[in-house]
Amino acid sequence: MVERTLTVRVARIRRETPEILSFELAHPWGRELPGFEAGAHIDQYSLARAPGVQGSDGSYLIGVKREVASRGGSASMHERVREGDLLPISAPRNTFPVQAGARRHLLLAGGIGMTPLLAMAQHLARQGADFELCVFARSREHLAFADALAAPELAPHVRLHLDDGAQKIDLQALLREHADGTHLYMCGPAGFMNAVRKAAAHWPEDAVHAEYFAAPNDSSVPAGKAFSLRLTQRGFSVPVAADQTALDALHDFGIDIPVSCEQGLCGTCVVAAEGEGAQHRDFCLTSAERQHKVALCCSRAREQELVIHL
Repeated sequence: MVERTLTVRVARIRRETPEILSFELAHPWGRELPGFEAGAHIDQYSLARAPGVQGSDGSYLIGVKREVASRGGSASMHERVREGDLLPISAPRNTFPVQAGARRHLLLAGGIGMTPLLAMAQHLARQGADFELCVFARSREHLAFADALAAPELAPHVRLHLDDGAQKIDLQALLREHADGTHLYMCGPAGFMNAVRKAAAHWPEDAVHAEYFAAPNDSSVPAGKAFSLRLTQRGFSVPVAADQTALDALHDFGIDIPVSCEQGLCGTCVVAAEGEGAQHRDFCLTSAERQHKVALCCSRAREQELVIHL
């Protein structure tokens, strides 16, 4: 179950804002990289361009914001990576897809959270879908991917909210009414996500979709307790200590599970599960998916046992 790793060449680096760089990632030998769907990400970076957009040539585009509290990833990308470098990345995966059955799509992007939503908007524009992309930024200087937003196929669907300018979007007014068939997608920093969720609290849960860059702080999450993982395909159980994740317990037992963010954000460690035995602590699964899946990096058992299909 080792996650597939790709080697890519940094074809171009461009400064988008004082804090954000974009990286064009290409196949080292000029081939097309593996396909993906809008909303997908590699490692913890969303792909910021839809498949087939003119000029992509089968490459990937990501945006990386230099974070003050970086654990090393964004700082390294900004300071050490140069054009021509070879980088290892994960294959694309998607836990934030466009909902094919939606009649209308409302995309809300805060800062660097624009990256997956920009790809979604490009995809929806090519499909001739009904959508609106609302982008929130501090100023025009801090507006990443401005050229893409101004493209003729996207510009009529884009609304800007600039903190220092006359262009404003009232979240309460925007989200006051939920029309049947409209789906909401959001991505951005914690404060932005909290504000959108609060304004859309009355929307149906299955019509709201989010991608987080960091796990929200939640002091109400109960402390862990020891439990066991029953592995149906292997026919035995693995004990999980109170101060241990299910993922770590499996790794200690010699069972390799792919992992990336370790915060329940990316979906890399999600496996099939049985019943309602999981105490879900992830931010990537929908309510429907939680009926038969569990993220092993953060979730635990409600009682003494959690049954998973491994």
